[in-house]
Amino acid sequence: MAKITHLSQLDLNQTYSYADYLTWNFRESVELIKGKIMLMSPAPNVRHQRISSDLNGMLYNFFKHKKCQFFAAPFDVRLYDRKKSILANQEIHTVLQPDLCIICNPDLLDQQGCNGAPDWIIEILSKGNSKREMNIKYDLYQEAGVSEYWLVYPEQQAIHQFVLDENGLYQLKRMIADGFAIPSLFPDLKIDLAEIFETWKEE
Repeated sequence: MAKITHLSQLDLNQTYSYADYLTWNFRESVELIKGKIMLMSPAPNVRHQRISSDLNGMLYNFFKHKKCQFFAAPFDVRLYDRKKSILANQEIHTVLQPDLCIICNPDLLDQQGCNGAPDWIIEILSKGNSKREMNIKYDLYQEAGVSEYWLVYPEQQAIHQFVLDENGLYQLKRMIADGFAIPSLFPDLKIDLAEIFETWKEE
């Protein structure tokens, strides 16, 4: 097999697996969605990165020394239908890099990242990724069984909190624009939105 060092060597119309993904060695950042290559948006803007850094610090401190583990992008998460058991690399066709995620089952972790659904995922929206996060990833996280999914809206300074119901479908639990955001999975964790968004005043 020829070594893949440039994205141009790949056929964007072809279906690839995670086994293929592991052989790629090029500069561009990509995700794999149902076997199709999806170019990631350009580097996030400063607003996105500051919010990510603030959340990163809060989550790191909360989960330090706990069973559940916190990870931040770039971190590969391999997803598939929750009804299936853990799959081999050649059987996996979706690989994403959530902004932030929490994983409580250590059996899902290996040297490459997470093989299966994290318990909680947070995505921070930007102009380049809003449609993907709101539509494609929403469906993928729901199908895979990610118990809780947060969408952070920097412009609106708000968080939408989705939680899986007993039928395995997301329900919008809260739209939080002030006060504290509290994950259903971890009620002892209170995230002050003022701390997350306070650095963002229009220049």
